[in-house]
Amino acid sequence: MNGSTLRPPRLLVRRDGPLGGYESALARAGFERVAGADEAGRGACAGPLVVAACILPPGRRGRIDGLDDSKALTAAVRERLYGQIVRRAEAYSIMIIPAAEIDAFGLHVANLAGMRRALGTLTPAADYALTDGFPVPGLGMPSTAVWKGDATVGCIAAASILAKVTRDAIMTQLHDEWPHYEFARHKGYITPAHARALASAGPCPQHRRRYVNVRRALQQTASMGENEIVSVDELVDTA
Repeated sequence: MNGSTLRPPRLLVRRDGPLGGYESALARAGFERVAGADEAGRGACAGPLVVAACILPPGRRGRIDGLDDSKALTAAVRERLYGQIVRRAEAYSIMIIPAAEIDAFGLHVANLAGMRRALGTLTPAADYALTDGFPVPGLGMPSTAVWKGDATVGCIAAASILAKVTRDAIMTQLHDEWPHYEFARHKGYITPAHARALASAGPCPQHRRRYVNVRRALQQTASMGENEIVSVDELVDTA
């Protein structure tokens, strides 16, 4: 289907129903392949943003026990579900957006571009896209943004797990190159220990310069001024 001229259908889906409810409703509306898309790493001040898209098969094969928002699962459960998703998915795609690209274009613009890439490279292609939290223009197919979709829509939950497991593995590898920051422990999110490492050594190439705490650490390192720990509340992308 060419979704660029189609309006999204009106769907009646119970928010407390099974995770496949949205996909089933869209199938009844004539959309055979429904893709979910989500990202991992928006709130981190270091490391890449990872965006994933996934099409689960219809029916029983697409119902994966334990599927949920990746943030609500333990690392061991995410790893197990990752394997099941990869084996069962009709199609999936994972895009890695480095910190330099986030700095160049801003977090949200880079996030939207990643969503378009992930959804646009699915083979077979999706007929419809469900995105977590915010709409993504320019997909070339009809789409709907679902609030808290990673906890209520099966294909979005699957995409969230693909993105999270991939990103965690990347951050563990980056720890070997920059052990001072302990990326394997906090995965690039701000913690007191991460803040202290930033204050003492300044940012590394994996830190996002648009973020207030990273920019401040860079300025402090350059001026050799007093170090201070930035609170979590100050961790914002100022693009």
